[in-house]
Amino acid sequence: MLDSLTASRTQLSVPPKRVDQISSELFTSLFVLHSKFDFKPVPGKRYCLYHKANGFRLSLIAPAEWGDGRFGQYIGECVLQPDLTWTLHFDARAAQDQRLLALIESQRSAFEQRLAAAETLDSALPAFDASLPFYRRVFAAALAHSLALSMRKSGIQDLSYRQAQGLLPGPTDPERDA
Repeated sequence: MLDSLTASRTQLSVPPKRVDQISSELFTSLFVLHSKFDFKPVPGKRYCLYHKANGFRLSLIAPAEWGDGRFGQYIGECVLQPDLTWTLHFDARAAQDQRLLALIESQRSAFEQRLAAAETLDSALPAFDASLPFYRRVFAAALAHSLALSMRKSGIQDLSYRQAQGLLPGPTDPERDA
């Protein structure tokens, strides 16, 4: 386990990030990491996310290669980024599925509530989670390390979510700019 954690952190180069970017990357990454998969993801490789009634599954195999919907509804393409965060690009049909969008929005809302309740942003990062299988546990720890570095570089790691949001630029006031 320690070798995997060390390997996942080597040569990790992360930029400073704003709280909105950290929040979005943390939600997306945790969403992917809580999907079922039993392989070691590789940064830069594309994976396919599927949904069935019993949850989400990350696969190495694209929907065209299955042909029978074995893993359920195709949601979209996931990529593990070099900073060990995940991106998800929705399939056009999945992006129109109101039930799926409502499910994800309810998860996002619960995530935002947990983030807002955390004393600091740093304390909201995933800690060791024994309930996760090996690779998901390793990558959750690596994700926490990566985002903690970004928050440290931005100077927001010791702030609450609301305090960090207060540092974001607000909408432009045309009268003030005149």
